[in-house]
Amino acid sequence: MGFTRAQLESFRDAEVPDLIGPGCRLLFVGINPGLWTAATGAHFARPGNRFYPALLKAGILPRPVDPTAGMSGADRDLLQSLGIGITNLAPRATARADELTAAELRDGPERLRRVVRTSRPAVVAVAGVTAYRTAFGKRGASTGLQPETFEGAALWVVPNPSGLNAHETVDTLAEWYRLAALAAGIL
Repeated sequence: MGFTRAQLESFRDAEVPDLIGPGCRLLFVGINPGLWTAATGAHFARPGNRFYPALLKAGILPRPVDPTAGMSGADRDLLQSLGIGITNLAPRATARADELTAAELRDGPERLRRVVRTSRPAVVAVAGVTAYRTAFGKRGASTGLQPETFEGAALWVVPNPSGLNAHETVDTLAEWYRLAALAAGIL
């Protein structure tokens, strides 16, 4: 499946519904949906995104998930049955996360509070330390377990799986995601 640039651009500013089911234990928080994600309605769907390969490598997923053409019902059910949820700091789809304003990122924690109060995960894992620093006003934050909780959930910052985050590999992403999954009681 492919899209033309014009087709993808037509999804600019669209919103993608959260993927959160009952019994969510580990809530991954992306920065915002990309245009491919908005076009397919599936989180982390852009070809080459390393989110699902890293979950598989970490032993969190028992089989591959490929959302590049959209999330199948079986894949959605699998994630939810495992206690995995996905949301975003900013709901607006853009071609690149750096198109968001700092204000949009700073509004993210309040939106996230509402989601976490409803879903009650054990762990909230924000994917992207730079976005976390901006959104949460934590200039010195680093990857890993944060010293404070978030609405009663353990708060983790994990690397962003985007291909633009070139210094991370599927293996290093898998290590971080596995630690968050262990803390959530998924593994």
